[in-house]
Amino acid sequence: MCANDAVLPDDLAHLTVTRAGLDRDSLRAGVAKAMAPLDVDRVIVVGGAELPDAFCGGVVSRLMIAERLDVEIAYVAPAATPGTAAWGLPHGTAAVDLALTGTAVTVPLIRDDAAVVIIGGARHLGENGAPFTGESIVDSERLALGEITTVLIRPTRAEPGVEGALQKRFRQKWIAGRAVQTGGIDIVVERDGVRADRPVKRSTIYRHHEDWKLVSPTNRITT
Repeated sequence: MCANDAVLPDDLAHLTVTRAGLDRDSLRAGVAKAMAPLDVDRVIVVGGAELPDAFCGGVVSRLMIAERLDVEIAYVAPAATPGTAAWGLPHGTAAVDLALTGTAVTVPLIRDDAAVVIIGGARHLGENGAPFTGESIVDSERLALGEITTVLIRPTRAEPGVEGALQKRFRQKWIAGRAVQTGGIDIVVERDGVRADRPVKRSTIYRHHEDWKLVSPTNRITT
């Protein structure tokens, strides 16, 4: 699976390539085409210059909806991203090498209540950059109550799988859990750099009941 704006690495040119955009219809059609052969057991996701984490998340989202999380995912990002940092992945040429020869391990899958998978991180914001009034919690621990500027959420390889924090000028205090839930007035959800078109009253980002298989460097494999 290759983003429309991605340059296909030469070492992957011998493979069957399916291109897609970030929009839902394009991803749905692209993933369905890529998964049509019955013997597919690994999908290499090649991100483009714009929003590569969101593209990878879109591919994994479609596989989750299709109940095909048995398929291994190898993520090739052109440069370092929040997603490569979160999962301990290389980028560029090293990512191509890993995609072709690496081993997949089972890691937590983080999604939201709109069935969108988060690869690098998400945010709960107010409209037009303004604070919003609400409450945010990680599992049963409160992050904030009242006026909130930004809630940060990121996936983790370690259990339980997700962390939440309030955005601050200096060091954030991250709280780990299985879910980050924010409720309030006109919350804007941003997933891997893509902001939702409409504000919501509540958003939950949480660990899916099923994990996914991510091709990872051997020094990051745990049992």
